[in-house]
Amino acid sequence: MKSMTGYGKGEFFGKNRKVTIELKSVNNRYLEINSRFSKALGFVEDVVKKQIQEVIKRGSVDVFYTYEIIGESDKVVSLDIPLANEYKSAANTLRDELGLADDITAMSILKMPDVINVTAAEDDKEEIKSLFASATEIAARELDQMREQEGASIKEDFEKLVGNIEQSLRAVIVRAPDVIVDYRDKISKRIAELLGDVKIDEMRIAMEAAIFADKCDVNEEISRLTSHIAQFRATISSNEPQGRRLDFLSQEMNREINTMGSKANDLELTKLVIEMKNELEKIKEQIRNVE
Repeated sequence: MKSMTGYGKGEFFGKNRKVTIELKSVNNRYLEINSRFSKALGFVEDVVKKQIQEVIKRGSVDVFYTYEIIGESDKVVSLDIPLANEYKSAANTLRDELGLADDITAMSILKMPDVINVTAAEDDKEEIKSLFASATEIAARELDQMREQEGASIKEDFEKLVGNIEQSLRAVIVRAPDVIVDYRDKISKRIAELLGDVKIDEMRIAMEAAIFADKCDVNEEISRLTSHIAQFRATISSNEPQGRRLDFLSQEMNREINTMGSKANDLELTKLVIEMKNELEKIKEQIRNVE
């Protein structure tokens, strides 16, 4: 079992370059990778995302990076001359129309968007991709390890909480048959108080008790809840991502407990149902953080 929150950092050195990748993850229904690479390094984005996808299956992952040149620069500077001419022409028009001073310089045009582009040399791109891939792999493994450690703690909580539900369910199994007996005794006692020495129709009492028993029968809910608990235990022990299945099972468990509560015409049973619902709410809260 793995949590969806964690942190990982990876560094990798090349001949004259250093790449640092930091990954931070939080809860999310699906896998979402958030990264903002500069235009010059846009070609590494798919490599980084692919590396993360091989390790992380669910959660929102933020990617932070540092790319450093240790030796000589590997950057290539290129100019968009036609675009620069367009900026110059627009500046001249503005100068003439508004009677402004002629302060157009090469440096002022270089500051205009997209006139100057700084990119990695073509023959270095594959090496840079490799550096980012290696740094991301290290970071992803460290992130995954932290998520696994937290997941182990969550699993312990699950085992405790589902054990509490199971304990309350066993008490329900013991109490449920007695509810019918108590109801029959209450009817007999109440009728005796009202009628005094008049003979009581035992058949009528039996029919009333049978109708009550049918309305309050929770055997089906007990059977289903027992099955869901067994499936829940099996799921938290598997090595696959479990979050979505656990979410589904918790909804099914909630349905059976609610139905049991609606049928419970008994103070002790109602108390046990409330206890199970409280424990299940804690489980549902924890499931939000499971991969």
